[in-house]
Amino acid sequence: MKTVEIRCKNNKKNSKHEIGSTLSDIFFEINPKMTLPPVAAKVNNEIMGLGYRVFGNKTVEFIDITSQEGYRVYTRTLFFILSKAVNDLFPEGHLKIEFPVSNGYFCQLLIGRSITEDDVKAIRRQMDDIIASSTPIVRHQRPAEEVIEMFREKGDNSKVLLLESLGRIYLNYQTIDSYSDYFYGPTLTNTQEITLYGLDAYYDGLLLRVPSRKNPEVLGECIRQDKMYEVFKQFHSWQDMMEISTIGALNDFITKETSTTEMICLFETLQDKHLSRIADQIAGRGKVRVVLIAGPSSSGKTTTCKRLSIQMLTNGMKPVGISLDDYFVDREKTPRQEGGGDYDYESLYALNLPLFNQQLTALINGEEVELPRYNFIEGKSEMSGKKLRLNPDQVLVIEGIHALNPELTSSIPNDQIFRVYASALTSIMLDDHNYIPTTDNRLLRRIIRDYKYRGNTAQMTLSRWPSVRAGEDKWIFPYQENADAMFNTAMLFELAVIKNQAMQALEEVPQNCPEYSEAKRLIDFLRYIKPIPEANIPPFSLLREFLGGSSFTY
Repeated sequence: MKTVEIRCKNNKKNSKHEIGSTLSDIFFEINPKMTLPPVAAKVNNEIMGLGYRVFGNKTVEFIDITSQEGYRVYTRTLFFILSKAVNDLFPEGHLKIEFPVSNGYFCQLLIGRSITEDDVKAIRRQMDDIIASSTPIVRHQRPAEEVIEMFREKGDNSKVLLLESLGRIYLNYQTIDSYSDYFYGPTLTNTQEITLYGLDAYYDGLLLRVPSRKNPEVLGECIRQDKMYEVFKQFHSWQDMMEISTIGALNDFITKETSTTEMICLFETLQDKHLSRIADQIAGRGKVRVVLIAGPSSSGKTTTCKRLSIQMLTNGMKPVGISLDDYFVDREKTPRQEGGGDYDYESLYALNLPLFNQQLTALINGEEVELPRYNFIEGKSEMSGKKLRLNPDQVLVIEGIHALNPELTSSIPNDQIFRVYASALTSIMLDDHNYIPTTDNRLLRRIIRDYKYRGNTAQMTLSRWPSVRAGEDKWIFPYQENADAMFNTAMLFELAVIKNQAMQALEEVPQNCPEYSEAKRLIDFLRYIKPIPEANIPPFSLLREFLGGSSFTY
């Protein structure tokens, strides 16, 4: 019997297995004693489904649902089961898995009429039956033209456009019984491996709920995110207007059109119009003296701040900027991360809140203050010598990750504050059943920015990203709905523009580091997208904050 050697990182042991064994077979032979069952594995630092067959010596690490990669595998499988259930019940219907909201995923179901509670219950029962049937989820590989024709016959135009644009000889797809679908990553190997989910009516569609990553035995808390929902729906309406809602459609447009300039200008104008409306809201309040702009990492807060300030000028307001970074406490007073680790610069309490509120109150009252300046080299707060007094027609504009947290401005009356939440809320989809995580959009922006301007490799950025995300979950996302206005900084064409710069940085990540699996996933994802020349982007575009060549000074 020919064998392969497996080096298992879970138990730090080597073992031999029959050549062609699946990862699932290998797991049960090794039995590495995981607390939760595996959902996938890293094979030589690349994510593979448990049905993957091993034909050579490999290093393997089995992962569960609590890892980001495992969570994607579980969620992707839920999308598959939901798609099949809808197809079983409404063969002529059409399902779109559109965007994340309320700790779940909003799905639009087009069946020629409004969705009823009975429809939702019927879909849920069908999903339960599919899961209970313990049906294998099988991965197939066939000539590309056959796979494309299969989806054409099903009427799945979004997949046809996507797959035709790839130019591949062979394509993979997955089946549950006779139902086929296409996903750009591994799924679970059997329907019964789905142990928990929820499905509820939500606005005019469905909310597919998933387990909490921290505690997979319970569903994530269903919180209302009405403002977030409206922002996503607005952007989908813009995309529908341009008839570009998926990457397949975008690729088709890029291929057929001699120039993408009109699309870019139209979307930039729509975004600018939205900023103009926010400025109108601020002016309409009358009493506003402080505009706070918050958002997670690489959301484009800085350019949003600059462009909103221009729109405020057209309304007769004179914006004055203050940086929250200058209000950091001395380094030794900075809170530590959980477990006594590194300094937690993402913490609200890394800021000198008493000084900030004292100076804001003084400025609003017409008093003069001397602004602080933070010495990042020494880790010390110093006085800058810069004096500031607000005139009656001036408005403070402050951007920072904590700007929506009520504790930041606890001494300032609410009617004098206008809060803006800015983030890259990616609304374009790969196809109708493959949504694009909003965090991927921001991560790619950050990789480019860090690579170009901060001397950081993509590996360094990827290694820090989990701690950045943990800080966002704690300090930013719980306060999103406190915003008076939300501004989506994502662009319809963005991924096509940043592709080349992002790929260049990601391809430098070595295979023998833990970050390779994420780099490989992002590279594989970007390969679905046809590039748009960076030169087509105007200098005032928010994307220039990351690409370079902006008409703004940063």
